[in-house]
Amino acid sequence: MTGLPLNVDWQQILLHLFNFTILFGALYILLYKPVRDFMENREKHYANIDSKANQALADAESSKASYEEKERNLDEEIRARKSSLSKEIEAERERRLADARSEAEKLIADARGEADREKKEIIESAQKEITEMVTDAMEKLTLEQTASDAFDQFLDAAEEADK
Repeated sequence: MTGLPLNVDWQQILLHLFNFTILFGALYILLYKPVRDFMENREKHYANIDSKANQALADAESSKASYEEKERNLDEEIRARKSSLSKEIEAERERRLADARSEAEKLIADARGEADREKKEIIESAQKEITEMVTDAMEKLTLEQTASDAFDQFLDAAEEADK
């Protein structure tokens, strides 16, 4: 092996290459592949977590949109019910007002009827009293005239008798 410059032996180089290949294969199998598999699994794990988080975020946003829509619908329903109840209250108020008016009219009509009846009774009573008073006055006047005429006749008779 004297013919090789720098004292290089091809057999040594091939052995070193073989050792290097074995070392490279062993390191690849023992270190690189498990680390690469671990990193891939970790990447998949974090990608999975990220996709779940994105899915949860999308679900939350859709739930939020759904709740906002339900809230708008509920607000509209509340407004509609308020309007409906306001109309019902107004109708009930109008009905009660009409009932109160009709009852008031009935009471007024009854009171007028009672007042007319009492007025008639008072007028009849007053007419009876007036009639009685006129009758009494006429009787007294008649008695007085009769008594006065009788007294005048008596006086005339007495005067004639004195003459």
